[in-house]
Amino acid sequence: MTGPFPFTAIVGQEDMKQAMILTAIDPGIGGVLVFGDRGTGKSTAVRGLAALLPPIEAVAGCPVNSAHEGDIPDWAKVVDRHVVEKPTPVIDLPLGATEDRVVGALDIEKALTLGEKAFEPGLLARANRGYLYIDEVNLLEDHLVDLLLDVAQSGQNVVEREGLSIRHAARFVLVGSGNPEEGELRPQLLDRFGLSVEVTSPRDIETRIEVIRRRDAYDRDAGGFLTEWRGADMELRQRILDARAALPGVAAGDEMLRDCAELCVALGSDGLRGELTLLRAARALAAFDGAVSVSRDQLRRVAPSALRHRLRRDPLDEAGSTTRVERVVEEVLA
Repeated sequence: MTGPFPFTAIVGQEDMKQAMILTAIDPGIGGVLVFGDRGTGKSTAVRGLAALLPPIEAVAGCPVNSAHEGDIPDWAKVVDRHVVEKPTPVIDLPLGATEDRVVGALDIEKALTLGEKAFEPGLLARANRGYLYIDEVNLLEDHLVDLLLDVAQSGQNVVEREGLSIRHAARFVLVGSGNPEEGELRPQLLDRFGLSVEVTSPRDIETRIEVIRRRDAYDRDAGGFLTEWRGADMELRQRILDARAALPGVAAGDEMLRDCAELCVALGSDGLRGELTLLRAARALAAFDGAVSVSRDQLRRVAPSALRHRLRRDPLDEAGSTTRVERVVEEVLA
């Protein structure tokens, strides 16, 4: 089976790659929203990052990837309880998915007649401890948006039918992509994404040639191409692991907290989620850089992706968000 295109072999798109690396270091940042042109490597980046991450340890037969036997839900009839290594899950949520397919289906008849909690897990169960990827997220049906909002906030998927209740852990990095010209994203879901980036097709001829060269090499000899880039992927994997280990010890002084607050006030972002996300992202970047404390340099580098989608006016308009954020960042952090 051919592996996904190597993450480190993706040409350009540095903002997108940085955002995804930061969520791999600290999943609590809250996921990544990627808007822009088709064919710019959005889904390729998600699968490539998941492939280079170390496998997770999970109970072999557990449908929600429980790390320990004690975490297995009471409704799951798990026979094989050995802890094994599994690839980091990447689950696609298609636009046409039904509610039962997403959250899971409860067999009411069996529950009432046999007294058993017969539950068929859905996509949220499979995505636990991994990634949930939604292409064209701005076209997702409203009732599914509501479900995702509830799960993203609680980290639990709860299915209730006819007085019966099933629940299981559902913690995942949510990655959404789409084209803003095809529809707006509901503000409630937009705010749930920790970081947002805008990607465009490269205009530089040499960059486009390099994209073609690498993709052609992968298509003609995937095995050889994967071998060629394995060293770079493993080096990035180790940097992510080192950053995860160092993250709890990265300090953020009062001056950094003040900078976060002043940035959000200057931009007029609603609520306090912007400050908290900005701080977490900057701390993750500092850990990735090998720094012991957050600096203004890290704040500058993550502020556009952490704040552009939280502006009150035209949150996804390039002229009204990216340019404005960059200008305010330079003014506040001068």
